[in-house]
This record gives sequence, C-alpha cells and structure tokens, in this order.
Amino acid sequence: MVPVNGEIEREALVARLWQEHLDAPFPARLRGAELEGIDMVMLDADIAGCVSTWRDNGGSLDAWRYQVLRDCISELDKILPHLMEAEDLRYYERLHQLATLTSQTAPRLNK
Repeated sequence: MVPVNGEIEREALVARLWQEHLDAPFPARLRGAELEGIDMVMLDADIAGCVSTWRDNGGSLDAWRYQVLRDCISELDKILPHLMEAEDLRYYERLHQLATLTSQTAPRLNK
C-alpha cells in the first residue's frame, strides 16, 4: 500500500486507481465464482458502489457504507491468498487499495 499524506493526495490516488479499475475488464474466470463463500462479482460491486459514492460526496461516506467497506476489506483479506492468476490478483489488490483508502476517512454521522 502506498503511504498517503493528506486528503488531496488520497483523493488523487483514489482517482487514479478508480480510473484503472473502470478501464480493467472483470476477470472472466471469476464471473459467477465464489472463493471462501464470497461472491466475487458482488464483492467488486459493493466496493465500486462505495468508492463511487465516496468520490461523489467529496471524500466522505455514511456510516453504513463505511461498514460495508470494512466488511469487504475483511473478505478481500480472505480471498487474496487464493488468487493465483496475475490478472485476478491485480484486479482485487486494486479493489483492496480502493476500499482501504476510502475507509480511512471518518464516516459521516448524519444520514
């Protein structure tokens, strides 16, 4: 994980990783797959939804989405050791970075 100094740097790194994520195709072999009981498509979708919301809200999330990200990070920690293909690993490591970066800000308490 790249160390981040300040919110501007965090937002720039998230923007770069997010664009890379949008440009990357979902790993074909993981469509419809589960690892450790975790649906790989849903894991991607949950993180993507939270990151998109974080970006749309100027770098903040509500408490519910913050918890979703924490749960997703835990799931990523379970599945990453099982990904043997470089493309799959790269895709989900990037999601791990995005989830970690966006979950390190304090959750919004209103809403």
